[in-house]
Amino acid sequence: MKFEKLSDNKIRIILTMQDLTEKNIDFHSFMSNSIESQNVLLDMLEEAKKETGFDPENFNLKIEALAMADTNFIFTITKVYPETAIATSKSEPAEKTSRRKFTIKKKSLTPSSTTQAVYMFNCFDDFCNFLYFLKRSNSVSEIHSLADDVLLYSYKNYYYLLISNIHTSIVSRISFYATITEFAKCISNSKSFASKLKECGTLIMKNNALEIGFKHFV
Repeated sequence: MKFEKLSDNKIRIILTMQDLTEKNIDFHSFMSNSIESQNVLLDMLEEAKKETGFDPENFNLKIEALAMADTNFIFTITKVYPETAIATSKSEPAEKTSRRKFTIKKKSLTPSSTTQAVYMFNCFDDFCNFLYFLKRSNSVSEIHSLADDVLLYSYKNYYYLLISNIHTSIVSRISFYATITEFAKCISNSKSFASKLKECGTLIMKNNALEIGFKHFV
């Protein structure tokens, strides 16, 4: 089991098939939100608190699960305020974090197009946090061969990373998708939305926006 702190409000827990076997559960039963899976998740949160300092007390939690092709399982836990909570029991007060029930939502990973993808960042800081995490995890080298074009646009107060001519032979792109979806939302209709960005958006960084970001903002 591996814990990664993505930001002050978000962590990622990576489990292997062996981890799940040792806990005597499978991914499908975990996603069913059974009592057993709830207890396992609470135990993981306690361990995450010790490892990363992530303290969920007095916060509601959004929990997303992702099954990777390499048989790893990724759980992303985000602290949210009660009024925007998506995955928490509304019948119990926030102070009872240690015994709350959680709803685990399955997360989508792969873009609808194999050669193009668009990701929406809520703010520029989220884009910078994504770059910082890549650099901290030594994943920068994988970026250079990911795609021919990586552009950053601003459109309606959001920031969009448009990735075109993706090299589908690059195995590390799956890891890239898993990481970027921790910081941004994948736009499903990427082709039509890319046209809208080019027509109505403001181009912030051209050529390779990721490399420019690494150079100037990380």
